[in-house]
Amino acid sequence: MQKVIVITSGKGGVGKTTTAINLGAAMNYFGEDVLIIDGNLSTPNIGVHLNSPEVPVNLNHVLSKKADVFEAVYEHESGIKIMPSSLSIKELKKIKPEKLKDFKEDFKKVSDYVIIDSSAGLGSEAISVMDIADELIIVTNPEIPAITDALKAIKVAEQMKKPVLGVIMTRVKKDGIEMASEAVKEMLEVPILGMVPEDISIQKALNLKDAVIHSYPKSKSSRAYKEIAAQLLDVEYDSNKDRESFWKRIFGRE
Repeated sequence: MQKVIVITSGKGGVGKTTTAINLGAAMNYFGEDVLIIDGNLSTPNIGVHLNSPEVPVNLNHVLSKKADVFEAVYEHESGIKIMPSSLSIKELKKIKPEKLKDFKEDFKKVSDYVIIDSSAGLGSEAISVMDIADELIIVTNPEIPAITDALKAIKVAEQMKKPVLGVIMTRVKKDGIEMASEAVKEMLEVPILGMVPEDISIQKALNLKDAVIHSYPKSKSSRAYKEIAAQLLDVEYDSNKDRESFWKRIFGRE
């Protein structure tokens, strides 16, 4: 069944774009046909993360009806499809995020799973992206300000009658200071889909302009995203078996 999943948050800097990319890459790892759209029209980063910062045709062209949806789709070497947005400052004045919903069915014709990264916060741009969703996933960090803003996003989703699949907690340190998952679940009253640990591999993957799923497939963060994708797709995945061997970590060999 074709589905549009919007990745959103009530707060910036929580790992929303990283999650959109790596959740999409993880679903593709399990054999699904995935399109990742940069719905963060004002400050797009999907193309930057995946080494396609400037492309001839992008989402902005589609929204202004200067191009068809299929013309703005690019296939990453991994097999995931991406639709970047324009980095041009001039395009900011022309942005009409409310037009996104007009292309929902066309997006679904491209791939079975359409993952859309939204802008941070709960302004009109983020709301327009949420409006196109079949389902929402909220990204947050295990700290009070981020959790409070995540709760706002959930309440807005409820008002819009958009189902929230759950919350993905990123940058988890388990240092005894941050909020425990049980407390977060009790406060937000939605399922915790997964917890992605603080992992230097994510920064390294960004420097390589690729998903951590591809660059460091056995890293802690990569396996966490695979666990979440497997849960959403209802497929089996054993994170422990996918773990890098002790000798590989120590000596760089099996």
